Amino acid sequence: MSSTESTDNGSVEQDRALNLKLRIWRQDGPHAEGSFLDVDADQIPTDASFLEMLDMVNERLIEDDIEPITFPHDCREGICGTCGVMINGQAHGPERATATCQLHMRKFRDGDQIVIEPWRAAAFPVLKDLMVDRRAFDRIIEAGGYISAPTGTPQDANEIPVPKEVADTAMDAAACIGCGACVAACPNSAAQLFTSAKLAHLNVLPQGQPERWRRTEAMVETMEDYFGSCTNHGECHEACPKEISLDFIAFMNRDYIKSKSKNRSLASQ
Repeated sequence: MSSTESTDNGSVEQDRALNLKLRIWRQDGPHAEGSFLDVDADQIPTDASFLEMLDMVNERLIEDDIEPITFPHDCREGICGTCGVMINGQAHGPERATATCQLHMRKFRDGDQIVIEPWRAAAFPVLKDLMVDRRAFDRIIEAGGYISAPTGTPQDANEIPVPKEVADTAMDAAACIGCGACVAACPNSAAQLFTSAKLAHLNVLPQGQPERWRRTEAMVETMEDYFGSCTNHGECHEACPKEISLDFIAFMNRDYIKSKSKNRSLASQ
């Protein structure tokens, strides 16, 4: 069942398939007890993605009249942030700056045992198997992760000048896909990296200035309702598939301190 491909000299090269031992977390819901299911995953192509491998496993489970594994996925292009599991104790697996959907099986070796678990955080309760409820992130965005200032008549694209350095910083922050790997990797289950990225991509732009201080205070304090505190371990950056910089956390902390006095001054006017 190994696939083949032709080389430049006309010979045929065998593409090695993997035989793997999987330990997959199964759990019916947030209040149910979970346990690991041991599964043999044989003849997995090395060019398959990790999610494609799970699809193959599910097909075989269905053939054996076993309920397939629930796991999060959508675009499978590393853009949407829907996917994400712990793979051998690492958020998104062993390859740096790579979402689970972009991880390929060539990163593993024949005979490997792979332990697959959901994100582990109190703010991310397990919905089923490997899928968790990440609506706590939505609450943070709802608190202020938007620009609501009336825009009036549409403006020309170049009417509001944005310095290149500011635009680059905003784009770097906006690269966050909200997958939750930062929370899962953090020993405190902190969400500072996610929140700071969502703040920074608005707070550095001219369009984000009218609501900057209200936005900062509201989003940070909503975050603190759900997640732990940052103690500068740096695991969030290491696990992030988009390598969001820790500098954004410092930027957020500075803006939060300023927001406490700025918002009091605005309230007294």
